[in-house]
Amino acid sequence: MYKILKAEQLAANIYLMDVEAPRVAKHCLPGQFVIVKMDEVGERIPLTICDYDSEKGSVTIVFQPIGASTTKMKDLKEGDYFEDFVGPLGRPSEFTEMDIEELKKKHIVFVAGGVGTAPVYPQLKWLHERRITADAIVGAKTKDLIILEDKLKEVSNLYLTTDDGSYIRKGMGTDVLRDLVEKEGKHYDVCVAIGPMIMMKFVCLLTKELNIPTIVSMNPIMVDGTGMCGACRLLVDGEVKFACVDGPEFDGHKVDFDLAMKRQQMYKSDEGRALLKEQEGDTHHGGCGLCGGDK
Repeated sequence: MYKILKAEQLAANIYLMDVEAPRVAKHCLPGQFVIVKMDEVGERIPLTICDYDSEKGSVTIVFQPIGASTTKMKDLKEGDYFEDFVGPLGRPSEFTEMDIEELKKKHIVFVAGGVGTAPVYPQLKWLHERRITADAIVGAKTKDLIILEDKLKEVSNLYLTTDDGSYIRKGMGTDVLRDLVEKEGKHYDVCVAIGPMIMMKFVCLLTKELNIPTIVSMNPIMVDGTGMCGACRLLVDGEVKFACVDGPEFDGHKVDFDLAMKRQQMYKSDEGRALLKEQEGDTHHGGCGLCGGDK
């Protein structure tokens, strides 16, 4: 059992929890995720790690209630428990494997949208602890949906924008990035984009135009989190990959976003899963148990 040490609502329909999980916290690195399960019959939910404290033995998760399990999860309070809290899973950010002195020479920009702000924070924090302060562009539909602003200010050069112009400036994260490069003369060696699929697609279209190598996190399409269900199957440079075991981070300029988004919609229906099974053959997996691909 894994005790909830803190539970709070960050914004409309966005929740944060600190969970007591010493063994997970000891091995966490930015970019990885955990799988949580409320009880014996609950759904297994993959969530990217927002923060971790190896000394305190805690891991921070941020989530939006979407399905039945996450809707129930939002009602958990401090002192309640998760049945399972498995991790860290997935490959950590490539920054953690680079030579620090070489990393210090790079100019890095992060672009986050919505709940994608949560997995951006631990990467910025990790870099800042090594005296590398990156730029961070955070966008939201409106001021009330901006999360972790104070924490982000501590570890990055923060630029905020809102779709409706209710806070700081009006526009998308891509508008800010273009202005930083074309109007302020900023140069970036790498961009990390994390957020809704459509947002990451348009960030990649812009960074390809601006010739900025870009990393994206495909966590939004994960369902099972172990590579069994096949929900997070995608094409990267023409090769079949699964976000949960091969990622969740990939070269954004090589990801087929249109196919991934189309597949994400098809996977939601029985008919769609059956068609995917027929189209994808041996690479479909089908461990979800819903389309018959596991038989």
